[in-house]
Amino acid sequence: MEYIPNILFAVALILGIGYFVRNVKKLIRNIKLGQEVDASDHKAERWKNMARIALGQSKMVKRPIAGILHVIVYVGFVIINIEVLEIIIDGLFGTHRIGLEVLPQSVYGFLIGSFEILAVLVLITVIIFWLRRNVIKLKRFLSAEMKGWPKNDGNIILYFEVVLMCLFLVMNATDTPFQEMGAGNVVSQFIAPWFDGMSEATLHTIERTAWWLHILGILVFLNYLYFSKHLHILLAFPNTYFGRVHPKGQFNNLEAVTNEVKLMMDPNADPFAAPAEGADDEMPAKFGVSDVMDLNQIQLLNAYTCTECGRCTSECPANLTGKKLSPRKIMMDTRDRLEEVGKNIDANGGEFKDDGKQLLGDYITNEELWACTTCNACVEACPVSIDPLSIIVEMRRYLVMEQSAAPMELNNMMTNIENNGAPWPYNQMDRLNWAKE
Repeated sequence: MEYIPNILFAVALILGIGYFVRNVKKLIRNIKLGQEVDASDHKAERWKNMARIALGQSKMVKRPIAGILHVIVYVGFVIINIEVLEIIIDGLFGTHRIGLEVLPQSVYGFLIGSFEILAVLVLITVIIFWLRRNVIKLKRFLSAEMKGWPKNDGNIILYFEVVLMCLFLVMNATDTPFQEMGAGNVVSQFIAPWFDGMSEATLHTIERTAWWLHILGILVFLNYLYFSKHLHILLAFPNTYFGRVHPKGQFNNLEAVTNEVKLMMDPNADPFAAPAEGADDEMPAKFGVSDVMDLNQIQLLNAYTCTECGRCTSECPANLTGKKLSPRKIMMDTRDRLEEVGKNIDANGGEFKDDGKQLLGDYITNEELWACTTCNACVEACPVSIDPLSIIVEMRRYLVMEQSAAPMELNNMMTNIENNGAPWPYNQMDRLNWAKE
């Protein structure tokens, strides 16, 4: 009988971690639906970006209030979860505060005291976040794409944090031997008096209940991440590593298309010349992107990493002038479509069955795409190195090169380039006429 709690704990741990691993595999599979991309270059710069942006939170603090608050939650989340290691060992082996057996009391007390202070700071920060979303109602949290589940998701994770921090403090406050030790109870000593007058057995029951709810809550939280925007807690690190290392204004060009343009623009080009050695001028099967499978794997990773913070949209000049474009919505739509495709594959034995839908048209409209000024403000603003612009440009490439569906102004310009070698509607022979006057 004495081993039943340990067995139950092991079962809960296996089920929780097992379900998490299952979802991680599904996540990786979905990302691999995209086109392979070579990101083996600039390794030193990539590691530096990951350390600076994901670990160091350097882009978060560009908005000081939100940035500092986020750093508190981030540090609290990472450090307090060190306590989870002790809980797992205690749960599996039936020990109680195993840390006291392997660490000096002063060191253990310092660690737990630090955890308690961080727990209070996290509680205060989470309350401020909740007020910003639900009472102050910051504009960037009120966009059309933030209604329904995205709004609820943002609040649910805050409630999770509050419950987990409160359970941690109650667990410490009702642990009589820990309180009698007088080391590390820097916050819980003020909570302990709330339970005065209760019997030792009642205090033990409350402590055990808080302990169980705390670890089960962490396992639920872990598995909730897959369904939440807070997946960025895990994906921010690979996403910043694979983030853009080339200049933001540099677009990728298809060599086959570039060669065609050179033939059209350069009167000295030889149309019959053999391609240069090593040149890849093979025409792609499809120009641009119309669905998530056409995107590359880094772009799909971007979609899953999106924090829905809205910094990109709040910086977007098109959005600020009333256009429909929201870079945040572009990423959310991409993720939603990718999830839809993943569920389609699950339902059809591992094969995708054409559902008559695609990212372009069913999720993202032409109007949104052509509102973009390609200024890169969204890319610069993102705190985790997401690149909405790359998706917009690839979808516009599809509209132009596959559907000839560019706006009239752009079609006129391209016709002029084809006929006159310049964007303007003047014959090349008349180009210098202005100088005669």
